[in-house]
Amino acid sequence: MAERGNVYVDMVGDLFHPGHVALLRAARDFGERLIVGVLSDEVVATYKRRPIMTLAERVAVIEACRYVDTVLPNAPYRVTNGFLDLHGIDVVVHGDDLSAEALEEAFGPVADAGRLRLVRYTAGVSTTDLIRRCRAAGPS
Repeated sequence: MAERGNVYVDMVGDLFHPGHVALLRAARDFGERLIVGVLSDEVVATYKRRPIMTLAERVAVIEACRYVDTVLPNAPYRVTNGFLDLHGIDVVVHGDDLSAEALEEAFGPVADAGRLRLVRYTAGVSTTDLIRRCRAAGPS
């Protein structure tokens, strides 16, 4: 399955959890170096809730992951072939949890060029689940 070159994953990375680690581990298997784009608070707020952690906090945690070689803060929501070429990226990896519409919106040109690889989404843990669990636990 391993391909040569640079692999790209974009993510929010809020409340970094085992599902994020599984995605990054799986993505790393597609190449020699893993570049992670971290979406800004403003971009994320356009399609889901605003992140709990700041961009700087999310970047710091993602940079500390052993599978990650480089982090690009303020990554674009729509990934284009021009962006990949600018950063020397060969393939993009994302979880298979995207709808066909979301896939087209975020990765359309990259998918059309055969540069997108989907990996199994890690079920059972998400940032939304973690927030729900914190709320259920109540104040300590």
